[in-house]
Amino acid sequence: MGKFRKDGKKETPPISTSALPDIVFMLLFFFMVTTSMREQDLKVKVRVPQATELAKLEKKSLVSYINVGEPLPQFQKKFGTEPRIQLNDVFASTSDIAEYITSERAQREEAEVPFMVTSLKVDENTKMKIVSDIKQALRRVSALNINYSAKKKVQR
Repeated sequence: MGKFRKDGKKETPPISTSALPDIVFMLLFFFMVTTSMREQDLKVKVRVPQATELAKLEKKSLVSYINVGEPLPQFQKKFGTEPRIQLNDVFASTSDIAEYITSERAQREEAEVPFMVTSLKVDENTKMKIVSDIKQALRRVSALNINYSAKKKVQR
């Protein structure tokens, strides 16, 4: 019968790293799929009001956002503390809204233009005069599909 030797001199084999690139690419792919990029930097303070009856927008790619609120502290020296309109990444006035909507329509296919929505993200402390002026400017360019952003009211 054979004899088995027990040598204490054997070394442990090195750890295989052949699966490491697969794991790295799986993680990279996961984060690429789940991460959403912010389309614009807010320069105004927008705390949307609460509402009880909400509807979720179907196609967010057809939504153009108009933000209205008090400028953030780093912009208050230049723009003051009165509520301002922000279109994309710049402060604007109501006269700039027509050009903004026209440029947003130009970026879309012609078949999608009737389904475009203009979403107003208005701070809850903003006076209605500026909202009314925005709605008048939107009416002049026939952007009649308007949405008001709000958060769900918590029932207590």
